[in-house]
Amino acid sequence: MSEDVCPVETALRVIGGKWTLLILRDLMTGPKRFGELRKSLGGVSPKTLSLRLRELEQDGILTRTVYPEVPLRVEYALTDAGATLSDVIDVLRQWGSHWVKPPQPMPTMRPIPK
Repeated sequence: MSEDVCPVETALRVIGGKWTLLILRDLMTGPKRFGELRKSLGGVSPKTLSLRLRELEQDGILTRTVYPEVPLRVEYALTDAGATLSDVIDVLRQWGSHWVKPPQPMPTMRPIPK
């Protein structure tokens, strides 16, 4: 790799998009269908999820397998390159557990006496 190319920057171009690491986290346990991913990710829109999956496929991080069944079944799975990111996900999980405090519930507001 050339001296003026930062490997961290290069990696973040592939895995730094919104939702990308969470998609990878969910695929670490095995192949998933679009609906399974969308459900487990919560707030991701179908358009954004489709875009991220397409980008990860183009970057060689996951595969998209279409099964000729009725109804059509499509599964997403990590490639060997994608599977090597499990250590990255694990370190992020450990860091988050150690350093990031869970959100605290907001205190209830009391009416101001008149």
